[in-house]
Amino acid sequence: MEVVHTIPELRAAVARARQAGKTVGFVPTMGCLHAGHLALIQRAKLESTFVVVSIFVNPTQFGPNEDFSKYPRTLEEDRGGCEAAGASLIFAPTAADFYPAGASTWVDVEGVSAKLCGEFRPGHFRGVATVVAMLFNAAQADLAVFGRKDLQQLAVIRRMVRDLHIPIRLIAHETVREPNGVALSSRNRYLSAEQLAQATAIPAALATAKALAQAGTTEAARLRDAAQAVLAAQPALKLQYCEIVDLETMTPVASIAGRKCAIAIACHLGTTRLIDNADL
Repeated sequence: MEVVHTIPELRAAVARARQAGKTVGFVPTMGCLHAGHLALIQRAKLESTFVVVSIFVNPTQFGPNEDFSKYPRTLEEDRGGCEAAGASLIFAPTAADFYPAGASTWVDVEGVSAKLCGEFRPGHFRGVATVVAMLFNAAQADLAVFGRKDLQQLAVIRRMVRDLHIPIRLIAHETVREPNGVALSSRNRYLSAEQLAQATAIPAALATAKALAQAGTTEAARLRDAAQAVLAAQPALKLQYCEIVDLETMTPVASIAGRKCAIAIACHLGTTRLIDNADL
């Protein structure tokens, strides 16, 4: 498995793969890979014959008071995981190389990015959309695989791909979870064993809302209140939002009847921010 650090090296490797008749899959990550990331790589391997994994901690999607400086960077460890999962190549640029000096172009996906995380992390999705557009342009892959845990991010990227006519197929892979049900995240390493146990209230809240929906409840307020009651029973969790949203627009709804919806939750547990979601 090859590791490259510049866009010309990446494009040359992809060109060689295409000349060999291979299809190109792409998995963008910020590194510190866990089993959820490896599942995305394995899915890309099933869907394509040359898998590119990017490892890049993107500075433009972090706010001024967020954890960019301490975000774990574990390239050597990640390299072994990528190879075992079936990756063909790692693209690991530096910020100085990836963002041209004086860069001033942004991709801003309006509407779908406004609520939920967008409300609490201003500028986050502008940074996400911009870096993903740049990565898509650099890798020129046939398909890209994303995890469903980052539900709003997925919706933003889908809208960007549609609106900008980017020729890539997006695949959403189901959330991979800890044995106790907590969604896997690179930030879970910040949690103590006690906090990881406390975090189980989040998937429990999702399951409560989902069970009510499956039993016929369509009123969003009732679903939201039931989930919030489960979260409130765990005082270590500090709720940021709990919303029932339309899957395409990411806007809160009054009723889930006749539309595809999800429940989305964001909480702080100590200094760690956790997000999760479930279809309804």
